Amino acid sequence: MDISSLDDVWHRVTGTQPDPPRNLVLAVGAAALVTVLWRPVWRIARNTVTIAHEGGHAAVALLCGRRLSGVRLHHDTSGVTVSYGKPRGPGMVLTVLAGYITPSLVGLGGAWLLAAKHITLLLWASVVLLALLLVSIRNFYGMLTVVLTGGAVFAASWTENTDVQAGFAYLMVWFLLLAGVKPVVELSRTRARTGARDSDADQLHRLTGFPAGGWLVLFALVALGCAVAGGRWLLHM
Repeated sequence: MDISSLDDVWHRVTGTQPDPPRNLVLAVGAAALVTVLWRPVWRIARNTVTIAHEGGHAAVALLCGRRLSGVRLHHDTSGVTVSYGKPRGPGMVLTVLAGYITPSLVGLGGAWLLAAKHITLLLWASVVLLALLLVSIRNFYGMLTVVLTGGAVFAASWTENTDVQAGFAYLMVWFLLLAGVKPVVELSRTRARTGARDSDADQLHRLTGFPAGGWLVLFALVALGCAVAGGRWLLHM
């Protein structure tokens, strides 16, 4: 690839693209909502939320100076991120806190980029983040999930069809914004039904003394706030 080609790619990635038709934005938003609410599809799509969830744990652990051992993603859409460092303190709290709020925050950041007409930049940034996460994956299913997700995003970023590219980008962001709420609801139901006390909210309770229920409320407020704000940006309201 020569210099001019590299320059073309750079301008394509960092440049702006026209807003897609409003009907397309609404259609993919409806598709994202169906994906979240329809259980058979959600069981598959939830892997994307797990990628963001565990990626959030991993990124914040590194930012807080912890040593990342690895990330595993499982068939049941659960995941685990292992890091080493001080067992208590702000770094550990932030690392645990990051999981449930990361999908919503990533969706909000994506909505901001789309509102600024940086559709291609959003897709390429997503590919880079997935590639960075792939380095830390320690099981085959996790690697397969991340590679397939990254491949789909890269294919959408490389297409010349602007409507296809925009539709995929908006679908991805809508999904993260809407899907960020559901795991919090699922966790609340699981804790009420089984009394499980090994969740992120319970770990935060043990680390801070603040009630697990309070952390669940915080997760929900962040998810709902991001969904509302991000939705307004996507609809340019």
